[in-house]
Amino acid sequence: MSDIVQKLWGFCHTLRHDGIDYGDYIEQITYLLFIKMADERSVALPEGCDWKALVSRSGTDLTDHYVDLLRTLGTEHGLLGDIFAGALSQFTNPVNLKRLIGLIDETEWTELNIDVKGEAFEGLLEKAASEGKKGAGQYFTPRIVIQSIVRCMKPDPRKRSDLTICDPACGTGGFLVCSFEWLLEQTKGGALDREVALRVKKGTYFGQELVARPRRLALMNLFLHNVEPSIKFGDSIYENPDGRRFDVVLTNPPFGTKGANQAPDREDFTISTSNKQLNFVQHVMTILKPGGRAAVVVPDNVLFADAAGEVFKVLMEDCNLHTILRLPNGTFTPYSPGTKTNVLFFTKGFPTETLWVYDDRTNVPGITKKDRPLTPAYFEEFERAYGVDPNGGSKRSEADSKEDRWHSFPISEVKERNYKIDSLKWLKDDSLDDADSLPEPEELAVEAIGELRLAVDELQRVLVLLENGDSAASEGKQ
Repeated sequence: MSDIVQKLWGFCHTLRHDGIDYGDYIEQITYLLFIKMADERSVALPEGCDWKALVSRSGTDLTDHYVDLLRTLGTEHGLLGDIFAGALSQFTNPVNLKRLIGLIDETEWTELNIDVKGEAFEGLLEKAASEGKKGAGQYFTPRIVIQSIVRCMKPDPRKRSDLTICDPACGTGGFLVCSFEWLLEQTKGGALDREVALRVKKGTYFGQELVARPRRLALMNLFLHNVEPSIKFGDSIYENPDGRRFDVVLTNPPFGTKGANQAPDREDFTISTSNKQLNFVQHVMTILKPGGRAAVVVPDNVLFADAAGEVFKVLMEDCNLHTILRLPNGTFTPYSPGTKTNVLFFTKGFPTETLWVYDDRTNVPGITKKDRPLTPAYFEEFERAYGVDPNGGSKRSEADSKEDRWHSFPISEVKERNYKIDSLKWLKDDSLDDADSLPEPEELAVEAIGELRLAVDELQRVLVLLENGDSAASEGKQ
């Protein structure tokens, strides 16, 4: 971690005594960093909202001015208004605000390499997610997982003049940032002609986010990478999408069942279900262009949930679901340590003929924060087996995995299993025969809770059908 991250994060512990939590702290840094960088780039801000006006003040004059400054910037148009919309100061102690301004003032941010600026901000986000833990996984996906997905998907805006990349549940913008950083690697630092560079900066990266704070952080995160994205504020599932369609969709929709109490009223959803993750899969199918490709992170319970077979039947008829990656246990440690997850890779417009599954979980020691942290090595063999074609069209062989982790299933076998793809397993789990190798109690408890929630959801659905006098439910009851 860079010295900048350590310095800024160290001050967070002081602010905790002022009632400012980790998320609030990152948000306040977001505001101040933007104003500082605008000053370095000589970007005109409304009168009195510039960096010099902040640095020159102290005491209650500073805190009062900061409140007025945020309110003023929040009324501006464009990216400026997006970042500061609804912005509020969390500082009650002017000494703490003055010190944070001083810490930020010590660094010339625009002189830093783009990667360094991005690393500093990503480091702060990761620390905030780690410390906050509960619920953080839905806003922050482990960077190593994202980077592996991006290397497989190759979101290259140089290939087409209108290529667009979207994350409809973008959180703090990890997928969009890593897609841009991948492009920098491919171009050895961003050597693009003027027209392409402008398009990449302002017309390539799109997203949507339901919660204001992570959306704000996504905007600032990309701004620090010299990208101006379009990130809508709203619900991707319960609001009908506009007409925009995308070439590449990369996303990790929120886990859990919170808020999933009714099926969205959307004509483009073939299967009516209240399951959020299954609805996100349907949403991605909608917003993809014909021939577009997607990678979607989903928890295990989605694969065997009510209506899962129906949704995956539609998916595999309309799209080539060519690859599934079973992520190692504990991948989302420490955010959601017991959640078992997968990545679905599919291309729209071609029916599935063969589904390849890479099991990176069975008999793989679970990820822990200290002893067994997640590293790129966990995904090296999978990326080689996936091949160079981002649409999954590379020549593949089960021999590409030394431990038999790479297996193909013809669509006929998937149909026989009623499209319940969680049943596509072939490796024997040695831990089941070894009491000393059983999962941690917390992991078992989380898994049990997830299954119980699914059972409760199904019972609630049946009750609703009975209350409505549904004939099918009545027949089932008899």
